[in-house]
Amino acid sequence: MADRSKPYDVIVIGTGMGGGTIGRRLAEAGLSVLFVERGPSGLRAEETELNADIWDQEARLVRGFWPEPMTTTVDGVTTTFNPPLGAGVGGSSVFYAATLERPEPHDLNTSDDIPHPTGGWPVSYEEMRPYFAQAEEMFSVCGTPDPLGDGDPLPDGPEMPDADKALFLAMKDAGLHPYQGHMAMRYLDACASCLGRKCPRNCKMDGRSAGVEMALATGKAALLELTEVVRLNADAHGVTTLTALQQGKEITLSARAFVLAAGALTSPRLLLGSDLANGSGLVGRNLMFHLNEMFALWPGRAHKGSAATKALAFRDTYRDGTTRFGMVQAMGIAARYGEIVHYLNVAFDRSALRNLRPLRQLTRIPAAIAVRVFGEAKLFVGILEDLPYADNRVTFDPDNPRQLKVTYRFAPELRARRKAFRRAIRHGLRGMRTVFLGTGPELNWGHPCGTLRFGDDPATSVLNRNCRAHEVANLWVADASFMPTSMGVNPSLTIAANALRVGDQIIAELKKEARDG
Repeated sequence: MADRSKPYDVIVIGTGMGGGTIGRRLAEAGLSVLFVERGPSGLRAEETELNADIWDQEARLVRGFWPEPMTTTVDGVTTTFNPPLGAGVGGSSVFYAATLERPEPHDLNTSDDIPHPTGGWPVSYEEMRPYFAQAEEMFSVCGTPDPLGDGDPLPDGPEMPDADKALFLAMKDAGLHPYQGHMAMRYLDACASCLGRKCPRNCKMDGRSAGVEMALATGKAALLELTEVVRLNADAHGVTTLTALQQGKEITLSARAFVLAAGALTSPRLLLGSDLANGSGLVGRNLMFHLNEMFALWPGRAHKGSAATKALAFRDTYRDGTTRFGMVQAMGIAARYGEIVHYLNVAFDRSALRNLRPLRQLTRIPAAIAVRVFGEAKLFVGILEDLPYADNRVTFDPDNPRQLKVTYRFAPELRARRKAFRRAIRHGLRGMRTVFLGTGPELNWGHPCGTLRFGDDPATSVLNRNCRAHEVANLWVADASFMPTSMGVNPSLTIAANALRVGDQIIAELKKEARDG
């Protein structure tokens, strides 16, 4: 039980990939840490998966889903839907598919051969490399080396099923360089993979299992669940306290340092509502996602019935010269009726027909047809890098402070890169039966980033190179908000690695303060 009257060394707001990781780092260094989490701890044996069809907000929150609908205006069209985000211990990471892939050096660095769209991150790939390795160890990442990369060795994953072996060989025959994807899984006996749902066994490593629970085990960390931070209170020296709602009552919490790790949509919203750290005017701006290019791929008639896994990935399409694309990976699901119905329902909820709810049942008809067409196909996704634009942003409504509101436009260059990315995937998989699943661009709403970018110039960034707010001395950020670019891989490993790096900075800072008195 957390002692609310106690002044902690560090309060961490949010318990996802960044919050859980940095909280563990701080607690293992001997600092007193208080996690503040809007959602519940949940039962450890739960196997809940995200469900966009549950609309009751209390029912969503008790399951660990983000309770309120998100309102988005994309290319001038406004829709409201339930985002694929978590609100509970572990945040969205308890529902993730456990893919932890390193970015490429050119994702962070700039060079004459591959210029970086922002001039390069303030921290180089070489500076981040030891933290990538530490995060991989902390999250039990396994898989085979990327033949086109230079990552550190990892433990091998489990043997691939026959269908994946067939696809692996077919990809090699096509001239690609496939490898066993890098997964944050311990693969305990009778592992059910738990891709897209909570893992009940400490087998899938996420912000809860590898972060919060390990921090609590040190005896130096405590947790306040079902506690929503609504405001950061500051003076000229920094944040003094935070105000939160717990069971409808306002409470005040204090610490020496504060870490924002509420996610790239909520962290900027909290700063905007607190009127903090926005001298640059960039809080909430430069919002990025990824574009998903989903397609079905057939393993061949001899391998029907094999289970779907996330075993396969390749990076041959990561870039074309200086044009940035991204990696391709298995989604870990087969093209079955339930998955197709869910995909079509989500698309319906974001379409112009969304208010005609009775028509939603009709998605079952094309789903049934699709099952016959796709048969034993495996689903893959190409992850296309999104670039930062200031007008793509999170906004804050003081009259409705809980509402997630996003404004986004597809840049012409993004549309052009998407078409080129599709062509590159088709060319790479030539000779293999491949069908893309969408026609228009599809944002990955589970990968928001960039809304509190870090940099060396306070005029063009919100945070410094150590992810401390330029204008608030004791306020740090440890979620995907810090990222100047979205890279061509899932952001989770980079979030965790950066959280370890930022944690080391906070440890050094607070220890120096203690020495200096």
